[in-house]
Amino acid sequence: MSTYKNIIFTLCLPLFSLSAQAQIVSSDEDEVIITDNQGNEEDIEFPEAMNEDVDSLLSLYHAKTYLSIDENCRMQDINPVFSQEVYIERLRSLPTVMEMPYNEIVQTFIDRYTGRLRRSVSFMLGASNFFMPIFEEALEAYQLPLELKYLPIIESALKPNAVSRAGAAGLWQFMITTGKDYGLEINSLVDERREPLKASYAAARYLSDLYKIFNDWNLVIAAYNCGPATINKAIHRANGEKDYWKIYPYLPRETRGYVPAFIAANYVMNYYCEHNICPMQCELPVKTDTIMVSRDIHLSQIAEVLDIDLEMLRSLNPAYRRDIVPGNTKPSPIRMLPADLSRFIDQQDSIYEHRVNELLTKRSTVAVSIDNSYSDRRKGHSYRNKSRRGGKSSAGRSVTVRKGDTLGAIARRNGTTVANLRRLNGIRGNNIRAGKKIRIR
Repeated sequence: MSTYKNIIFTLCLPLFSLSAQAQIVSSDEDEVIITDNQGNEEDIEFPEAMNEDVDSLLSLYHAKTYLSIDENCRMQDINPVFSQEVYIERLRSLPTVMEMPYNEIVQTFIDRYTGRLRRSVSFMLGASNFFMPIFEEALEAYQLPLELKYLPIIESALKPNAVSRAGAAGLWQFMITTGKDYGLEINSLVDERREPLKASYAAARYLSDLYKIFNDWNLVIAAYNCGPATINKAIHRANGEKDYWKIYPYLPRETRGYVPAFIAANYVMNYYCEHNICPMQCELPVKTDTIMVSRDIHLSQIAEVLDIDLEMLRSLNPAYRRDIVPGNTKPSPIRMLPADLSRFIDQQDSIYEHRVNELLTKRSTVAVSIDNSYSDRRKGHSYRNKSRRGGKSSAGRSVTVRKGDTLGAIARRNGTTVANLRRLNGIRGNNIRAGKKIRIR
């Protein structure tokens, strides 16, 4: 990784300044540490997706099925070094509404993508053929800048089933509460955060709402990472400043790197050729169709009866977190290839019955088993206990008051109430004498 001695602009920050002599001190898997000319150090945490193992990305169904290495790409696997002016000009030339400024931290993230994460970038360039049209459609519906389509690059590395340490899930990394706030169904069986189309529209709406709050795209994407309340707190601590780069030292560690990572993602997804990165070749999957089901069904029932790949079904229906489609709850969609869907319609009775008791084990009703011998033993035990308490099983039963007894104690021993004892024995208060018999029935 190259170290650059100069930085393009200065931030006058009380806690840490990106000054003209800011340098990278060290960089590892999870963070980068920089220092300014006063010797102040600042550590910036890389977003989780920037630590994603490329092998885990390549093990995804759509990667194994539809992506392949471009054998015709003859570029040398060498990351060239350019001057700062080149990076500045390239960022300035991007056709974006959002500003894409350069500084030392942005350079660090660009170096990360074009160096250590080269193979991951190759995967994401190929996988973008699946997802970018969906992202663009959702962003366009809310009239948002289309460069926001690269937000899932830093959120999930385009891994649809990504789950963060904090529990955020899907391409857009929604937390459960925010996902539900924006209309995504999330329960034990269904998690629409993993469904690309629905999650993309929810994310576009959320980004639109954040822009109405902050009216600044840098603050919007920072708030997308750490929440609007955290951004407002940072603004307050920065004496009302509303420039991301001025509230920067008051932000959480990961959020400090979030905007630079977003700028770097825009850079690498547009200038990958200049860094000798070859996109993986993509064979787009054939068109799919959807059918609504009104009964619970397990994806394995479909896969086994129709003899189709279960992993393919899972990849087409990522919202079903335990392979169960809860049609009994409400009509639920299943996405399949058109030919498979036709066969499903023809064979659905056989599919619903296939291994149903093994795969769908949640019972609607249950019978209560009664062990008569155990019941008889319990009756005998109850009778002996009553006998030991000195009572009789016949009507009009009486007991002898023991020394220290109270009406409450007698009532508890004999399965009755104080009020009933008073009524049967004409007792008005709580006074009873030891040795006297009182009726309990």
